[in-house]
Amino acid sequence: MDNKFDDIITLIQQARNNAFQSINKELINLYWVVGEYVSNKIESTEWGNAIVVELAKYIVKTHPEIRGFSDKNIWRMKQFYETYKAYPKLSTVLREISWSHNLAIFSRCNSLEEREFYLFKTKQERYTVRELDRQISSGLFERTLIGNTKLSSVLREINHNIENTFKDDYIFEFLNLPETHTEMDLQKGLLKQMKSFILELGKDFLFVSEEFKLQVGNSDFFIDLLFYHRELQCLVVFELKTDKFKPEHLGQLNFYLEALDRDVKKQNENPSIGILLCKDKDNEVVEYALSRSMSPALVSEYKIHLPDKNLLQSKLKELDLN
Repeated sequence: MDNKFDDIITLIQQARNNAFQSINKELINLYWVVGEYVSNKIESTEWGNAIVVELAKYIVKTHPEIRGFSDKNIWRMKQFYETYKAYPKLSTVLREISWSHNLAIFSRCNSLEEREFYLFKTKQERYTVRELDRQISSGLFERTLIGNTKLSSVLREINHNIENTFKDDYIFEFLNLPETHTEMDLQKGLLKQMKSFILELGKDFLFVSEEFKLQVGNSDFFIDLLFYHRELQCLVVFELKTDKFKPEHLGQLNFYLEALDRDVKKQNENPSIGILLCKDKDNEVVEYALSRSMSPALVSEYKIHLPDKNLLQSKLKELDLN
């Protein structure tokens, strides 16, 4: 295809995107102002709760061309304003994502910290509404915070921006795997569902190769899955284990990291990071295995079903107490 007009197409797409962002910002401003107005009227007892139903009916009767102002939606606008009115630092990001994204976040999240997390993640990762809904259901907030507590000092020293990058649990419900499956089943499933896999990992992960070949001496070795992380600027190894974590698994992973750093890593890149992805793990065994290791490795679990968010929240609270 002739690509001499690509620059024009880019200009058109940028203009459309700018127009959408401008319209979205004005729409969020409108909902904020309406929510503020209704909230103030009810708080001052000038209006009773029933007035919102009357207002919605009035809009339909006198201005039928105005859509989106049912009594239910007006209450949401009021809730939106009241949720964030004391937090002006979030004002900008609220207006950079759609109303549907905002609705999902302030109606489904339980704390300001959780809402702030999903607001910035939605902006950063450019989630669709469906993707955002999936991340909230999978407990991304809780899993990420728990994962931050498991980062070793070695990992933190390698890159100060590493927080919120890795998780203690990865959720692969999209694979529809049976409880009993092989490493090959897991690997093939992840490759086939790479878009969903990248969503779970984070969009800064770039897939490099499956069965990435390393030649050391006269022997060949193969890394299950190799990625590159744009922000961390390093290679990331994922080694898959469909059984429970064993300390000897780390020896294999560390060998791969050493080979990558010696023979594959470029001079401008940071040391490679390894993720040992197991079906199950004993946290105490993991702690013992990693305690004397200077390797930038992390041991995580994978699950093939959506987690119980209540259990994740309890686990997070236990870590906070400790």
